[in-house]
Amino acid sequence: MPGLAILFPGQGAQYIGMGRDLARDFQAAREVFRRADDALGVKLSSICFAGEQADLDITEITQPAVLTVSIAVWEVLKEEGIRAEMAAGLSLGEYSALVAAGALDLETAVRLVAARAKIMQKAVPEGRGLMAAVLGLAEEVVEEACNKASAAGVVGIANYNCPEQIVISGEKAAVLEAGRLLQEAGGRFMPLKVSVPSHSRLMVEAAEELRSELRKVEWGEMSFPVVSNVTAGELDPGELEQRLVEQLYCPVRWQQSIEYMSPQVDYFIEVGPGKTLSGLVKKISRQQLIGNVEDPVTLTEVLKKLRGAE
Repeated sequence: MPGLAILFPGQGAQYIGMGRDLARDFQAAREVFRRADDALGVKLSSICFAGEQADLDITEITQPAVLTVSIAVWEVLKEEGIRAEMAAGLSLGEYSALVAAGALDLETAVRLVAARAKIMQKAVPEGRGLMAAVLGLAEEVVEEACNKASAAGVVGIANYNCPEQIVISGEKAAVLEAGRLLQEAGGRFMPLKVSVPSHSRLMVEAAEELRSELRKVEWGEMSFPVVSNVTAGELDPGELEQRLVEQLYCPVRWQQSIEYMSPQVDYFIEVGPGKTLSGLVKKISRQQLIGNVEDPVTLTEVLKKLRGAE
């Protein structure tokens, strides 16, 4: 089997119907949903399979839902003989990666990310924060614009997604001022439909509240390395709490994480709902992307490609 890195999506990947066909066809997936439902005391499976989009988009539901679907897919892949050399996840997805690696059990993880979601949602009053995608500019140009716009409030880079695709985050007035400067520099500026200015300094107090939740966790031993959003290097088991605290207010170094993993593995597979990460990997390391797995059809496609690569 080729050396694989598995990648887990974050918030925003959710859609009604995710996980439904996989749970229909595979007992391993059904068991993951049963455990998550029991752990949360919420019929997460019903919301994912056939609920209302508005309910699924509630942050306290979204985060455990995306994690649960991702782990359901991973458990099916494991049954098919797939093994990982390393893993990473985008923001929320880092928790999925830690479950897959064995650092967290599923029940602890779904409760933890639901608490994380609640902490994030109440951290900044509605309307104060803003996130926006910036396309077509080098990171140095974006950094300079954020520095200039910081006279209007908190603003900085939240995600280094891939070459010339960066997300900025902070106070609305400052983000809009940075956007004006970036458009003058020839870039595209697109405000995002999110209510929480994640990965900005506005989340520092929330991060300390999250620390109190993380201190309750009994960490397990990791069976393969997980690459940190904060450092774009392998997570030290002794630093899990600190790195997950920092993740709330530090930039997600996704491009750098893929570049770190790329020489160490043969292929990347996106595991969980959507194809967002596959789109980013194509712009960083196209030749190593096998594809995404989110349902029985994509499972069959990816397994065929993997077995053809042996």
